[in-house]
Amino acid sequence: MSDITHIGLDVHKDSIAVAVLRPGSTEVDERVIPNTPEAIRRLLRRYEDPSALRTCYEAGPTGYDTHRLVSSLGIECDVIAPSMIPRRSGVRVKTDRIDARNLARLHRAGELTSVRVPTNAEEAVRDLIRVREEVKCNRRIARQRIRSFLMRYGKRYPGPSDKWSVRFEVWMRALRFDEPYAQEAFEQLVGAYFVRDAQLSAMGRRIEELALTEPFADPVARLSALRGIGTLSAMTIISETCDFHRFPDAKSFMAFTGLIPSEHSSGASRHQGSITKTGNRHIRRVLVESAWAYRHAPAVRGKLKKRLEGQSPEVVAYSWAAQCRLNGTYRKVAARKGAHTAVVATARELSGFIWGLMTDNMGPQR
Repeated sequence: MSDITHIGLDVHKDSIAVAVLRPGSTEVDERVIPNTPEAIRRLLRRYEDPSALRTCYEAGPTGYDTHRLVSSLGIECDVIAPSMIPRRSGVRVKTDRIDARNLARLHRAGELTSVRVPTNAEEAVRDLIRVREEVKCNRRIARQRIRSFLMRYGKRYPGPSDKWSVRFEVWMRALRFDEPYAQEAFEQLVGAYFVRDAQLSAMGRRIEELALTEPFADPVARLSALRGIGTLSAMTIISETCDFHRFPDAKSFMAFTGLIPSEHSSGASRHQGSITKTGNRHIRRVLVESAWAYRHAPAVRGKLKKRLEGQSPEVVAYSWAAQCRLNGTYRKVAARKGAHTAVVATARELSGFIWGLMTDNMGPQR
């Protein structure tokens, strides 16, 4: 019988519900402690042998500080993927103590899936890229608010298209309203937009500078050899994945992106539905955006031609094979199910090519 003690932690901002499952016992010792480094150290120092302890908690808004603190004490700590925790459909009572108890029991049974904990440096770069994504979303919202404001006041762009452009911005900034409060409101909306636009430009330049330094320079150059993937897209994929070798095959990386189809099969029947969307949404967004490039016929020109300079013949050949394969996938699926379904299917296969490229498995993709 195992002599390992399993400890489930339900971590919150101010408190941690603790469930201790000792070797050979089904009874759980429960308590609630403050979420402070001193309280966690005091809890774990009660056990003489750190190698006989296994702790776990759900990934959540508190981040990885608890993991790093527990690991610094020489105790194994797993951060559990919340979406992969088994749930009983008939249970309607949920408390912090119950969650901690279930974590301890399921962890001992080996039924939990842990996530990879990034290093401090990896997490910092990832957060910078995610913040840029949020600023980009805020800029889009600022544009929508300006358009709505102009529509209410009957201001229409005189050009052939009202698509947002430099000319649209020049026209917009020259507008004047009869009511002074309307003018003030409009100036506030325009100011908010230009603040977000300046932030986005500055962060984009910073990330591109970062992509030229180690350890990002080589992986970014390698990923950029694929059509539709520029520096910012490559940095997003790299920072969110960190280690491509932790995925044993292309299918497991596809599952990580949430681009594989859901399935409900029973007996002789087999039904596949929409994509699961249970993986990393940041990578999924980038892959879908990049996949639109494969609706065009295979070609090497412009920015892609420049990015391929200096790459090995194997990488260049792999990039061309990806273009041919993915363009064929897009055309075949688009003819049956439309462009949007086709681009998602293309993004799924693109993720397989990315895994092969970053793990040196550049054989034929099935």
